[in-house]
Amino acid sequence: MKPEDFTYLSNMLKDRSGLVLTEEKSYLVESRLMPVARKHSMKGLDDLILELKGGQSPNLLEEVTEAMTTNESFFFRDIKPFDQFRDIVLPHLLETREDKKFFRIWSAACSSGQEPYSLAMIMRELGDKLSGWRYEIMATDLSTEMLEKAKSGIYSQFEVQRGLPIQLLMKYFTQDGDKWRIDPSLGTDITYREFNLLGSPTGLGQFDVVFCRNVLIYFDQDTKGEVLDRISSQMSDDGALYLGGAETVLGVSDKFKPVPGQRGLYSLDPDAYSGAEQAAS
Repeated sequence: MKPEDFTYLSNMLKDRSGLVLTEEKSYLVESRLMPVARKHSMKGLDDLILELKGGQSPNLLEEVTEAMTTNESFFFRDIKPFDQFRDIVLPHLLETREDKKFFRIWSAACSSGQEPYSLAMIMRELGDKLSGWRYEIMATDLSTEMLEKAKSGIYSQFEVQRGLPIQLLMKYFTQDGDKWRIDPSLGTDITYREFNLLGSPTGLGQFDVVFCRNVLIYFDQDTKGEVLDRISSQMSDDGALYLGGAETVLGVSDKFKPVPGQRGLYSLDPDAYSGAEQAAS
């Protein structure tokens, strides 16, 4: 790919999605965009870039953006955040939201749905502890293709083997040929919406918990801060934020503070979780 074409693609992706495509990630371009070029009967990336520059194919522009920003996901990824959610954050919500018996969770950049379904399974496993409670999981992603996959609730053998305990697989999934279909009732706990993290989340409403994991690593420093500031404006005063293991708010945003002793967990009011370290031990 010509240097000027790489620069064009990088600038386009940053404007549309916030993704910073540096030269060391150039290997992703061919692996992710050649299938798009072939789909449109193009000889190669040169033809694809030429078509994009022509500005006459908004659908192609969307396809390229989705291809470059789609990230892998799997059930109960890194497990620790989900343990924290079950053992620390949920007990706090059940205590502090007792009057209204309702809370909302945002799974930002949910990809193909494994994260929101993991959260839904945790809630179902609590059984009577959530009797009389209402909750909503809002799952958003930039990619309409990923959202459709998430809504379908259909996963391959490979996908269900990644992080999903066998007892939950047998309880919440039904085998359908060489695929596994998740219990449709879990989908009633989840609302899916297309959303770009570069936009304003005001229309999504307020949240008590936000999972925004393994997303900020693709943004530059200024964009990270802007995204976190927008997220903070949609959170309750004691809201809990989850980031990926390689991500941090330090030096990026002064809205959130780390919850002591809990890697990857942040809050607008970390004192709300002052007993978190003891509760988790």
